[in-house]
Amino acid sequence: MATDKLLISAGLLILTLGLIMKYAPWLINWFGKLPGDIDIQSTHGRVFIPITSMLVISLLLTLIVNLCLRK
Repeated sequence: MATDKLLISAGLLILTLGLIMKYAPWLINWFGKLPGDIDIQSTHGRVFIPITSMLVISLLLTLIVNLCLRK
């Protein structure tokens, strides 16, 4: 029963994020532009390592999962 709740919550979260990315892209313009994100561009290519952005997303997902699994 708990896995059903977790799967439904994850699906709704993915759907919500997809709708935000499609219809309100200005809400996610912060991704990749935080201090600590590495973006190296040259004439030969680009290296992008979003360290700080991934830490923020990891923290948010941890909070959401803990709230969903709390009894």
